[in-house]
Amino acid sequence: MAPLLETRDVSVHFGGLAALSDVSFGIEPGERLALIGPNGAGKTTLFNVLTGQLRPSAGEVFFRDRDITHASVFARTHMGLARSFQITSLFPQQTVKVNALIALQGTKRRRYHPFRYLMKDKEMQAAAQELLEAHGLWDLREATVSALAYGLQRKLEIALSLASDPELLLLDEPSCGLTTTESAEITTLIKRLGSKITVLMIAHDMDLVFGVADRVILLHYGKIMCEGTCEEIRANQLVRDIYMGSRHAGPGLGKR
Repeated sequence: MAPLLETRDVSVHFGGLAALSDVSFGIEPGERLALIGPNGAGKTTLFNVLTGQLRPSAGEVFFRDRDITHASVFARTHMGLARSFQITSLFPQQTVKVNALIALQGTKRRRYHPFRYLMKDKEMQAAAQELLEAHGLWDLREATVSALAYGLQRKLEIALSLASDPELLLLDEPSCGLTTTESAEITTLIKRLGSKITVLMIAHDMDLVFGVADRVILLHYGKIMCEGTCEEIRANQLVRDIYMGSRHAGPGLGKR
């Protein structure tokens, strides 16, 4: 089976700094792949390349065997990629329902349709209700986002990232800042997405990683250091050295 998404020797340089170096990997349709690594490893830079917010200095990105290296963010959304951010990108002074309508409007080619008409669009209203009901958020539709608990805001953002009906969902630290209970709820949400949605996520929460991922990649100093199943990652000494912090690991370490 061909990968749904594939990177080939992707590198990103900021001046003399190599943020990513020859990163190559693929993710299969329906797979849950976790990207781990310490702060500064290049994880968010890689996400920015995948979503089109950043052009690589070298290498290519393919989606469904199509070269999308130079495709825009909007074009990638219409191809089937969606992303949630580490810091919520919601409109905090608007209601849950209004946020859903804005998210849905952003997936349409008529994305700059005047908002007053959007509020009267029965089709969009029905779509917003369906989206929110699917994630247990419809009862909160009139609540102002800023008044919601942070865990609910994260849940809402993930729900809204599904507005475009993506094939591939990129989650950037979905449990960041959450309590143990809230993190468990996010884990359940991801598990319930179904095999039609492929998930690539950045995570420091290893309970979330081991509870969701089929495969894990360790990124360090912009390079893929190792990859494997959750069991293989648990047992890998290099992961413990670099990520778990059992002892310092320098940039010269290679794959094991």
